[in-house]
Amino acid sequence: MQQIFNFVIRNKTFLLFLLLFGIALSLTIQSHSYHRSKFINSANNLTGGVYGAVNSIDQYLDLKEQNTILVEENRILIEQLFNKPVLYNEDSPESFDKNFELISAEVYKNSYNTPNNYLTINGGNRDSIQEDFGVITSKGIVGIVDNTSNKFSTVLSILNKRSRINAKLKTSNQNGSLTWDGKSPYVVQLEDVSQFAIINVGDTIVTGGQSAIFPKGIGIGTVQEFTTDVTGDTYKIDVRLFNDMTTLQHVFVIKNNDIKELKALEKLSDG
Repeated sequence: MQQIFNFVIRNKTFLLFLLLFGIALSLTIQSHSYHRSKFINSANNLTGGVYGAVNSIDQYLDLKEQNTILVEENRILIEQLFNKPVLYNEDSPESFDKNFELISAEVYKNSYNTPNNYLTINGGNRDSIQEDFGVITSKGIVGIVDNTSNKFSTVLSILNKRSRINAKLKTSNQNGSLTWDGKSPYVVQLEDVSQFAIINVGDTIVTGGQSAIFPKGIGIGTVQEFTTDVTGDTYKIDVRLFNDMTTLQHVFVIKNNDIKELKALEKLSDG
């Protein structure tokens, strides 16, 4: 306390000046509208800047939660696109035949620079994920579930020389087999497309829907270039992927609720 008194005594002249200056400034602001408006504007700019900085920090800290919300919203929207509306009634203006459900997951490991690439995701048997379930993002396909444990799954990437997925030209519905030549992680190949297909650079390639793994019409990429094979009967098309397979974070696993029935029917047909 004595130090405070000593400080006041030593600086009494300066402190008196500050007090009188503050009083004069306050009287000037109150008695002149111009000065009052300038003061208010300056105060608003200062407080606005402080609030903006605090809000930016809050948004950064809240980023993970917001990402989770966005992933869930994307899951719902994509699921609705896969499932066509069927019956309309008073109780439910729009009901869906739930053939497909989406299970969200995060990518824990992702390889893309070897001949046979895989991903590891944090979803497994406890999340109802099984082998041969398709894996996508909001942009396009990623691969097919290869093995599962209780909490995790490995995914056969489309950037894998063993990968074979039915795909087609969106405009002409000409089907082919999606493969990868092991070169670029941004480009895959669509093979066995009929020579009678009309193809243009920039055409969209989507899933063909001729399997129980992927619904038809899921985006894959666009035609980058195309050539005929050695026989001249089919085209080989380089497809520029919609997905950047090197930066995957959030994915959706497609659960086909009819897959058991479809497989049982296929076995009967084969038998």
